[in-house]
Amino acid sequence: MSMSAQADPGSIPGLRAGRGVAPEVVFYQLNAKVLERKEDIPEDARQVVYYSLAIGHHIGVFDCFKPAFRCTTAVFDRVLDALKDNEEAHRKLSGLLRFGEITVDSTHTRPLMAAIEAVLPTAPPDVAAWLDRLRTALDAIRREPAIYLMGRRLS
Repeated sequence: MSMSAQADPGSIPGLRAGRGVAPEVVFYQLNAKVLERKEDIPEDARQVVYYSLAIGHHIGVFDCFKPAFRCTTAVFDRVLDALKDNEEAHRKLSGLLRFGEITVDSTHTRPLMAAIEAVLPTAPPDVAAWLDRLRTALDAIRREPAIYLMGRRLS
């Protein structure tokens, strides 16, 4: 897909960065529940409920997500640089810069966690802080596989 054919992620209402604001990367976490208590959702319907919440972003509904963490694109570039030796993690996260949006779901937790653990001890402080927030979000996905992250590049 050519760059001109891609939608500008900053053009979506509610996700537009202000003028003069540095471009940034934001990861949102699907977190809304239709019912108040976990026990209100029958186990056999839980995946259907989360799926229904998840598909909303394809039609422009973002109220099911909360911003989980963000950084400037400069910090995100340093995160990618730190992960350059882990091809799978680097490819997954760099998709955000190529496509403007990525999702991180339960199929990504193991390779991303392994990459984070490998680079975290030697990562610069800003990169380590970002990776630690990603690790926390991945742990939440590991505990509840129906939850996922959506990363967006805002410009």
